[in-house]
Formats: sequence, C-alpha cells, structure tokens
Amino acid sequence: MSDHEIFELGDVVLQSGATLRGATLAYKTYGKLNGRKDNVIVYPTWYSGQHVNNEWLIGRGMALDPERYFIIIPNMLGNGLSTSPSNTPPPYDRARFPNVTLYDNVTLQHRLVTEKFGIERVALVTGWSMGAQQTFQWGCLYPDMVERIVPFCGSAKTSRHNFVFLEGVKAALTADDAFQGGWYEKLPQKGLRAMARVYAGWGFSQAFYREQLDIKRMGYASLEDFLVGFWEGLFLVRDPNNLLAMLWTWQRGDISANPVFNGNFEKALAAVKARAIVMPGQTDLYFPPEDSQYEVKHMPNAKFLPIPSIWGHFAGGPGTNPEDVKFLDNVLKELMRS
Repeated sequence: MSDHEIFELGDVVLQSGATLRGATLAYKTYGKLNGRKDNVIVYPTWYSGQHVNNEWLIGRGMALDPERYFIIIPNMLGNGLSTSPSNTPPPYDRARFPNVTLYDNVTLQHRLVTEKFGIERVALVTGWSMGAQQTFQWGCLYPDMVERIVPFCGSAKTSRHNFVFLEGVKAALTADDAFQGGWYEKLPQKGLRAMARVYAGWGFSQAFYREQLDIKRMGYASLEDFLVGFWEGLFLVRDPNNLLAMLWTWQRGDISANPVFNGNFEKALAAVKARAIVMPGQTDLYFPPEDSQYEVKHMPNAKFLPIPSIWGHFAGGPGTNPEDVKFLDNVLKELMRS
C-alpha cells in the first residue's frame, strides 16, 4: 500500500515551454492542520530522496513535532513518486522528459499548499541540499506567506564549481554502454556504480575520511565496504533518468531564474522577508559556507550559522550523524519559539 497521497495538477506548462499532461505531486503529511491553519511546515525533498528519506527530522519532542505542527513533504518532480521520467507516459517518458526548474517545483508545491489545504501562512520552510534550494525559492517567491526559512547544506544558486562536480557524476553514469542514451532496457549498473564512486569523494569531507568515520562511526568494515555498501547501495536502487532529470534541476538551480526576478540574484535574495537561518555544512565540499555568507549578506533578516561538523555535506542529512541532527534540531526549536 502507498504511504503517500497524490495531488492532481492537470496539464502543467513548465518554464522550458513543454507541457506535462496530467502532472502529479506526491506528498505526505504529518500531524493535523489546526483551525487557524497557521501551524504549517513545508519540508521539500532532496536529490534522489523521497518523503520517507526526510522523516529523520520529524518526531515527538523534536522541532518538527507532528503533535504541534502540520508538516507537508512534497516530493520533487523527477524523484520517482511525483511526475518523473520513470512514470510519465510517452511522448515525454524516460530520456524525453522535459527540463524542470526550481521555479517549476515550488510554484506547483504552492498550488498543493493553497489549493488542497487552503493555507495562507507557512510557519517554516526547511530542507537539506536540493531541499534547501527549494526553501530559498519558497522564501523569495512567497515573502508574505512564509514566516521562517532554514535552508541547510544548500545554496540559493548552484555555483560553477558545483556544476562541474555534477558534470563528473553525469559523465560516469552515461558512459555505460547499457545506458543507451536513456533508452536502456536494463539498468546500467556499471554507470550507477561509477556515479556512486564519483559522488563518494564529495559527499563527505577529507577530515571524515582521515578520521575513518565510515568505519568507526558508521560500522563499515573497510573503505571498500563503505564505497560498495553505502554509496553503490544508495544509487543502485535509483532510476538513471530520474537521477539525470533532478541533476539538471540542480545544475541550473537559481532562485532568480524566473519571470519574477529575471536573473537578478541579489533582488531575489532581498525579497526574502522571512526570518532566516542559513546553515551550510562547515566542511561541505559543494555547498561551501562562502556561498551562504554571500546569500546572507543580501537577505534582510538572515543569520549565517554553519554546522560545526567534519561530516561534509552529510552534516545536514539524512540523519547520518546524531550530533549534527541534535545541533540542527536545537536551532530549529529556537527559531520556532521566536
């Protein structure tokens, strides 16, 4: 049985000009919407993740407490549950799936929140990685609706260096002959395994590997065991075309690349009225703190607060290091008390 619901979007014209016919958003809610409809938290998903992969930050006594808040996790387009290459019928199926932007994702999530639930105020938007990018997008597109944002381990605009990292990931996946330009008859496992190993050098920091936390803290028997058991295992269960669709969204991530801001990045940042705590990972290799410092400088009500961790990008999720989870949860609690 499915553990999520489906919001029917109808025919959706994307920024690319393509029309997704019969588009859908998969979502899951936690807790109950109160009578004033002011206890709402929106918590978007991350690259390759689905709503279940966000649940580590939700729980009784935590900042995202379903006994106090109505938490909505909308699944990104392309993640296999919402409209994606893997579940779209021809002619926009598989390798023909159109390009999707942050703007496309968030405007459709806004429809879910307003049309399905009649919500006019959102107490908090938060998310990790690509979820953080969507968090920034929520903040600038709907400044009079969103009261607080906490993007963690993610940026409002994908840097050139981040773009290049993802080119390596993409090249490793698509080099497999079995990929067949996206029209594969069987999963290109060599490509997925190669992609995982490229990713492995970036997801955690140099200090993480130097301290052998894959062995000492995560329980793997050796570095090779970690590369196979954690990294290859993470990607082998993903659909390659879905991964590439979300990768395109990530590479072109820019909260100003839309008709509202017309590419003026500083104007988009300045539009965020919400109380914001921007939390990069101190040792994140592709969403570095320097990017967040620039963003905070141009936001009117934002605080820069790095996560003091050697777990790299995974300081922000998905619940990998208990100390980092506690740090993040405490920050969220303090903000929600304000």
